[in-house]
Amino acid sequence: MTRGFEGADVKAGRLTSEQVAANFADLHPPLTRHEAAVAADRCYFCYDAPCMTACPTTIDIAMFIRQIAADNSDGAAKTIFDQNILGGMCARVCPTETLCEEACVREAAEGKPVEIGRLQRYATDHLMASNTHPYQRACNTGKKVAVVGAGPAGLACAHRLAMKGHAVTLFDARPKPGGLNEYGIAAYKTPGGFAREEVDFVLGIGNITLETGKALGRDISIDGLKWDYDAVFLAIGLAGVNALGVPGEDLPGVEDAVDFIADLRSSQDPSSLAVGRRVVVIGGGMTAIDAAVQTKLLGAEDVTIVYRRGQEAMNASLFEQDLAQTKGVKIRHWAKPVRVVAEDGRRGVECEYTRAGANGLEGTGETFFVAADVVLKAIGQTLEAPQGPETERGRLVVDDEFRTSVDRVWAGGDCVAAGDDLTVTAVAQGRDAAESIHRLLMA
Repeated sequence: MTRGFEGADVKAGRLTSEQVAANFADLHPPLTRHEAAVAADRCYFCYDAPCMTACPTTIDIAMFIRQIAADNSDGAAKTIFDQNILGGMCARVCPTETLCEEACVREAAEGKPVEIGRLQRYATDHLMASNTHPYQRACNTGKKVAVVGAGPAGLACAHRLAMKGHAVTLFDARPKPGGLNEYGIAAYKTPGGFAREEVDFVLGIGNITLETGKALGRDISIDGLKWDYDAVFLAIGLAGVNALGVPGEDLPGVEDAVDFIADLRSSQDPSSLAVGRRVVVIGGGMTAIDAAVQTKLLGAEDVTIVYRRGQEAMNASLFEQDLAQTKGVKIRHWAKPVRVVAEDGRRGVECEYTRAGANGLEGTGETFFVAADVVLKAIGQTLEAPQGPETERGRLVVDDEFRTSVDRVWAGGDCVAAGDDLTVTAVAQGRDAAESIHRLLMA
């Protein structure tokens, strides 16, 4: 629960349960059968489809849309799952507007791409609703693999290895599997418990044993896993949170945005969560946008994102930035926090304007103050590095097959230096690491 500064206006129930439920309804409602057919009919079914090249998991997009157009939604889902077993989640949370849809020929010709993301959701939802798993396991190989981290990379790796016939044990430090899909994504993007449904779908391949509450370095170790298993895949994400490094950061009104989002995701009644009347979010990525928008949806009156660079440098896509502003979130660019204040009835963040200088970002010396009851930090996360594997700039170093510097240990997802911290990229890395592990185990 968000605490807020001493004497701040932080409380639950700013909106009724009905209002909050309406605010957190599905951001992109699913397509009907007719709508899917109409949307699919806009596709040119390009032979050398640029959208496929733009997809980190290289889904054959033209093929699955053609299958939808032919009223074969289950076949379309199989085409998607062949490359991305978490295709349902990626259809909901991927920045398709800067990936496949931006590369769409229709986007170049008309400024309106084929709705690839919504079509992908239509197909995957249809097959998952049938409660059938589209894959069968190969014969048991007798090999055992430990996968540490049940987020997107770990789930993708575990599924592909199980499909190949290997026995997989999937460890996760949290009480529920799913990683950021379960704990770190805005609730309005995946309402109705979809993250857990997708985990159950992935585990439906069988031969995957899930052990939650098992943290690397506390309950299990790389050396111990190597002793018990033939290979190890690390998908441990980024558990630490970067510090602001300014006076007042340790005040009780300063919270981590990832914790706020996790509390909201875990709540049975979001309207019961306390939220400040005035909220400042520090950062420019998806976590900052998700945190800011959700405080607004919970009833916060004045929400401001403070970001140190310009709009074009924000990690959050333009669509997400526009979404935040349509919800009433203000975004202050070219500013950085220099002090958090909670004294003499004055609560909030003192900020300094910034500019691009000859030696990088620099302050201008001109300051302004943003009043706040709560400050949420969303300035990136850090790796709690395990002993053994080589690291570089705070991430695990891997080769082009996602092998670490430790023999028989692979890694993928947000914890590695490669990639761009997207769900779809993590899935691709977990899948490709599984193929590498399989080749070694069967050599």
